[in-house]
Amino acid sequence: MLERKKLPNKFTYPFVLKACAGIGDLNLGKSVHGSVMKFGFGDEVNVQNTLVHMYCCCRGGEGGIEFARKVFDEMYKSDSVSWSAMIGGYVRVGRSSDAINLFREMQIKGVCPDEITMVSVLSACTGLGALELGKWVESYVEKERIQKNVELSNALIDMFAKCGDVDKATNLFRSLRERNIVSWTSVIGGLAMHGRGVEAVAVFVEMLRSGVTPDDVVFIGLLSACSHSGLVDKGKRYFDSMRKDFGIVPKIEHYGCMVDMLCRAGLVKEALKFVQEMPIDPNPVVWRTLINACRAHGELKLGEKITRQLIRNEPMHESNYVLLSNIYAKMSDWEKKTRIREAMDMKGMKKIPGSTMIELDNEIYEFVAGDKSHAQSKEIYEMVDEMGKEMKRAGYIPTTTEVLLDIDDEDKEDTLNRHSEKLAIAFALLNTPPGTLIRIVKNLRVCDDCHSATKFISKIYNREIVVRDRNRFHHFKNGLCSCRDFW
Repeated sequence: MLERKKLPNKFTYPFVLKACAGIGDLNLGKSVHGSVMKFGFGDEVNVQNTLVHMYCCCRGGEGGIEFARKVFDEMYKSDSVSWSAMIGGYVRVGRSSDAINLFREMQIKGVCPDEITMVSVLSACTGLGALELGKWVESYVEKERIQKNVELSNALIDMFAKCGDVDKATNLFRSLRERNIVSWTSVIGGLAMHGRGVEAVAVFVEMLRSGVTPDDVVFIGLLSACSHSGLVDKGKRYFDSMRKDFGIVPKIEHYGCMVDMLCRAGLVKEALKFVQEMPIDPNPVVWRTLINACRAHGELKLGEKITRQLIRNEPMHESNYVLLSNIYAKMSDWEKKTRIREAMDMKGMKKIPGSTMIELDNEIYEFVAGDKSHAQSKEIYEMVDEMGKEMKRAGYIPTTTEVLLDIDDEDKEDTLNRHSEKLAIAFALLNTPPGTLIRIVKNLRVCDDCHSATKFISKIYNREIVVRDRNRFHHFKNGLCSCRDFW
């Protein structure tokens, strides 16, 4: 168009910028932004809104999101579309707290949100695991009479399921007049995360009876449900049914669910055979699932062999080195473990620190392992010490093999006591009335020791504790956990 000397106008740029967003090329987007300014359309609200959207969609670290915020802050006149685009952008890059803060600012400015805004806000609540905030958003939608279309209803279902109240999610699903495939997928996936596989399978059967044809995403939730609930035979049947009954070619995610299911059932050799016979190349996630199972079920030599191959294929991925280090720690081979850690240091790699978030009085608090930055730090560590003494009296034995250091057992126990979830639970015990349910969100998988300790804490302090980790939910009550197994 430019080569033919046809000048763009304010209607041209939104389409061009949406194309840039689709490509996701930050430098290309900047170039078009320059053209916008050159031709004098930098103050057009529709163009500015699409600029915000484009920068939010473009890759390049978090550079795109910072450019988006700069455009947003410099807008002379913004509307609900502008705010929705910026809030949605924060959610897309995982900055859920920033999304919530911007939504609060939007309310202060008196800008009325629409259903698109609220879907993004609910996604931010989901990312934070902020159930109380999510409940407030639901009541806000009702109070402001925001149109509750199927997309917003699905976002509510997803939020409640992933923030720990799967019963509320299921009730919402039952109340829907209109359902689409996403509605069914959200409730099946939610039940799967909570280890309620039999119910998830029942909902899937109901979906088929209602005439809804499943897609590949539904099967990921279904297979995950079978995995977390130990329904191995059912999982195998549904995996075969995908291609045979519905013409769906399994993707790597489906194969990954099958490997996870076999590994959780302790069928490590069968899982390895399954991986070797897969018609598509296994990805690193599949191999890491297998390695974790080898470590959990004592197949340490096999785990070492697979991990070394993974490191050869991905020499700059830090989690591979951590896996191998974990295996050597389980073997108590401290010399090899030290060499792995030294190799990581030489390559500039760092282990992702464990962090745990907890929502209290409409505030989100985050703890990292060994955290002493909180105002109540002294009281929290005193509470952790008290928890440790009470647990030992009740028969708790620390799982010191989790500590990847060659130090004596007393120091290992001290290291375990500084894990982020124990700090968050201590904080909750200090700041909530007796008997109050505790909900926490962990960024990584809960370790064996914290899993065992939380069982004891739930019984000693008579608390129900709901933990969402990277993989699933754990409901601790009276010294027991909802998860069928733990590895």
